[in-house]
Amino acid sequence: MEVERVQTIAHKSKNTTIPSMFVRSETESPGTTTVQGVKLGVPIIDFSNPDEVKVQNEIIEASKEWGMFQIVNHEIPNEVIRKLQSVGKEFFELPQDEKEVYAKPVIGSDVSSEGYGTKHQKELSGKRGWVDHFFHIIWPPSSVNYSCWPNNPTSYREVNEEYGKYLRRVSNKLFNIMLVGLGFEENELKSVADENELIHLLKINYYPPCPCPDLVLGVPPHTDMCYITLLIPNEVEGLQASRDGQWYDVKYVPNALIIHVGDQMQILSNGKYKAVLHRTTVNKDETRMSWPVFIEPKPENEVGPHPKFVNQENPPKYKTKKYKDYAYCKLNKIPQ
Repeated sequence: MEVERVQTIAHKSKNTTIPSMFVRSETESPGTTTVQGVKLGVPIIDFSNPDEVKVQNEIIEASKEWGMFQIVNHEIPNEVIRKLQSVGKEFFELPQDEKEVYAKPVIGSDVSSEGYGTKHQKELSGKRGWVDHFFHIIWPPSSVNYSCWPNNPTSYREVNEEYGKYLRRVSNKLFNIMLVGLGFEENELKSVADENELIHLLKINYYPPCPCPDLVLGVPPHTDMCYITLLIPNEVEGLQASRDGQWYDVKYVPNALIIHVGDQMQILSNGKYKAVLHRTTVNKDETRMSWPVFIEPKPENEVGPHPKFVNQENPPKYKTKKYKDYAYCKLNKIPQ
């Protein structure tokens, strides 16, 4: 086991103190840094609106000004989402030794490797997030490794593949709208990012109840390193976003997909789109869970500003490198 699981620590810490490795400083703790009594009203976009130009404009505007938005009426059936949440919850409620069968390798492994784990990326402060997780790729088929997927619950594979089928329709439409919004022509889209080549990496976040929620963070402040993230949360709120240097709770919208603009979209556009800085908090009495899917390049693909957005007046703001090298630097807090 790489480290003691947060779920185990939470069980031991019921109604008592928590280990100091989780306690944040006053400048980090959500109890002192969250704007109280205000829910951040990030844009909510009706994905089924017949006025396609309006939908496109809303997505483009939100990607430039917010880096985050929520889409409703996205045509992923509620029952498909409910089943996804159910099998994920069932996995995390299994006996610990059953979950450890899927533990990520400890020695010599890539920190973003698939499987069950706790610590995902280096924190310079040495602190830890109050969360356990499970990663696995759900698309494309050539990149899927079913040996990483849980066998229990028995319906896990079927349910996740069904969700992935619907999600790809949303992500492809969204991705194309965002690229057209940058000025790409329809016939250029595949050369910029072929939807059949993009990795769809699912993560399940499991944030157990914490006796001192004002002192800890589930996940510390970060931007996602992918192109875009499509996230389904459960009903327990906890997502926060930075706006004008302040931290706000993001309003929970039932059955909405939360979209984050990630680093690669900001880099590709040479800064036209903005990756959203966000973090997560935890709850004293209830378990929070979320299911983000990260849409990202393959590891060997080169990432950098597209030539369309680079000229004498607009020099490249970011280096071009292989995505695997970008990810390694990002996760290990090495300057890019």
